[in-house]
Amino acid sequence: MGKKVKLNWTSALVGAASATAAAAIILGKPRDPTFQLVSINFTSFKINLPVIDADLILTVHVSNPNIVPVHYSSAEMSIFYGGTRLGCAMIEAGSQPSRSCRLLRLQARLGGLQLAHQAARFLADVRRREMVDSHVVVDPVLLDVIDQDTKSEMEVFVV
Repeated sequence: MGKKVKLNWTSALVGAASATAAAAIILGKPRDPTFQLVSINFTSFKINLPVIDADLILTVHVSNPNIVPVHYSSAEMSIFYGGTRLGCAMIEAGSQPSRSCRLLRLQARLGGLQLAHQAARFLADVRRREMVDSHVVVDPVLLDVIDQDTKSEMEVFVV
């Protein structure tokens, strides 16, 4: 009836450490940053006869849900429409703090010749306010962008 139970501190410490490690893994699991195309603003047209190149600004909302910051190097982002490469935008090197959101304004140039081949379809999509779909995936260990799904309603502004 009066039996004493001896507490084993080693077992208690191992149990507490295991619970802490499990919580850190569950809460600290890397998640994909999200990228949402907010707007496409045409800023100017460059005349290179017989075609006209278009300069534009892409506004992209970037959200990092992770508990660690993400650092990235400069890169060139290709812009495709209807399976055709229309142009590119430069992304400058930088970082995204942990659990934060940021708006990136990316300057881009679309080639007039490639755009001319897609003009009728592009304008029809703008008239219908067609959705722009993109797909980006992020490596969960290195937090490198590999692929992801993004949808954005198309609205063209001339600045």
